[in-house]
Amino acid sequence: MATSPSPKHSPRSAESGRRDARRLPPWLKPKAARAPALRSMGRALRSRGIHTICQSARCPNVGECFGRGLATFLIMGDRCTRNCRFCAVEGGRPQALDPEEPDRVADAARRLGLRHVVVTSVTRDDLPDGGAGHFAAVVRALREAVPAATVEILVSDFQGDPEALSVVLDAPPDVLGHNVETVPRLYPEVRPGADYARSVDLLRRAGRSAPGVLTKSGLMVGLGETQAEIESVMRDLRGAGVDLLTIGQYLRPSREHAPVAEYVAPEAFARYERRARALGFREAACAPLVRSSYHAAELMPDS
Repeated sequence: MATSPSPKHSPRSAESGRRDARRLPPWLKPKAARAPALRSMGRALRSRGIHTICQSARCPNVGECFGRGLATFLIMGDRCTRNCRFCAVEGGRPQALDPEEPDRVADAARRLGLRHVVVTSVTRDDLPDGGAGHFAAVVRALREAVPAATVEILVSDFQGDPEALSVVLDAPPDVLGHNVETVPRLYPEVRPGADYARSVDLLRRAGRSAPGVLTKSGLMVGLGETQAEIESVMRDLRGAGVDLLTIGQYLRPSREHAPVAEYVAPEAFARYERRARALGFREAACAPLVRSSYHAAELMPDS
């Protein structure tokens, strides 16, 4: 069945986003983008048929990262089979998998000189394995093209399929990330296609099945959660053996997305980071503009 165009990138939505940006508190103003670097990186990636989550998710840090020659690759197309209300990635009919994509991503990582490669994907509930085999192929191609680099992947929940998870872990990556995104109470509103317990269980299984692979998760604040709920999620993640944690501020991509309930002050993020370290996470990054892959190499233990 044909999918109607998403409203997320309409001119009206873009104008709304600009008005919201002007109302942001000062601690949420990203570093100014360097236009030539943005254009150069964008052209280089497009010419190779490479998608990035930096662009598809409208990351506020894209100017800084592209300016430093960094990007987080988005594989398996740029259309997601879910419609999370916080995410700017387009939903709709997904593209067929491209068997040449693993080699293209690996070649791009080599050309960029990346020493820590981060790869994520759209959710592909339409595929029997959720795209696990394709993820594993990307990891193997990266190992061959940039053998000195560490590889971090941010995966979907594979609908709880343990065999799909095993396929990815056998590649293997250095870091397996899966974001819980928000507190359980808000899942029906914010992540209607996901399940909190399933996500935590995936991270637990990953840690037990592949103890040599670091596990990582992240969540957003400002969606209407309480401090007690955030700390409960942190305890759940640490209880599941998660090694690395990120917490950042939710920013509304358009009026069609979930509204921002609160702009959380930097002092609150500092408290979350102290709490994370007290709970035993090996590393934690908690700040307004933190995202899963932002400065990811610096979150690696002993980096």
